[in-house]
Amino acid sequence: MTETAATAAIAREIAPKGRLRVALNHGNVVLVQRGGADGEARGITVDLARALAGRLGLDVEFVHFPRAGDVTDNAGADIWDVCFLAVDPQRAEQIAFSAPYVVIEGCYLVPDGSVAATAADVDRLGLRIGAVRGSAYALHLARIAKGAQIVAFQDFTEAAEALADGSIDGLAGVRQAMEQHAASTPGHRLLEPPFMEIRQAMGVVAGRPNAAEFVRQFIDEMRASGRVAEAAKRHGIEGVTLP
Repeated sequence: MTETAATAAIAREIAPKGRLRVALNHGNVVLVQRGGADGEARGITVDLARALAGRLGLDVEFVHFPRAGDVTDNAGADIWDVCFLAVDPQRAEQIAFSAPYVVIEGCYLVPDGSVAATAADVDRLGLRIGAVRGSAYALHLARIAKGAQIVAFQDFTEAAEALADGSIDGLAGVRQAMEQHAASTPGHRLLEPPFMEIRQAMGVVAGRPNAAEFVRQFIDEMRASGRVAEAAKRHGIEGVTLP
């Protein structure tokens, strides 16, 4: 089989509809943003998606989701072909992931008056921590919390309102989002150290082994060539680790 024929075969497996449908998780401000006068999606994931579509000779179509959990919930609905999510054992039952292309820290945010001094105090004190339902950090904390009460919310706005009215004691989220909230809402601080590393990867629906291997090799190439680092710099992304 020629290289062109092999690529065409992979393209049919990855994108059987003839166009690359890419799920974008707008719940992660580090990886995708709405920007510019046209409101078009921008970010590392958008750049990687366009690069993959170009490699396969396909047009790209972005499918927008407000939360990561919505992407996972639709893994079997034939709505998207490729996604960008944090690697998680529960998600891996439905999605085949590449190696991570960027690592983000998960942090707690608490009011300045909280007695918690470090991240370990969240469990020790049995604090009520809000997290967005279906997010990587919510799934992680549900497995590892030893004393803390993890309270799931539909979105970050709802969780932030609960923190403001005292219904919960703190928030969990990606460092950048927590820092943004602390800056825009004085009277809050982050607890150190981070409670987890959130390993962001590209994924395809499970059961497409050739597609999964192609995506793994593609991400490895994007990392090694510096394309991921270039995208992070271009979009002003800071405070992340590039594996």
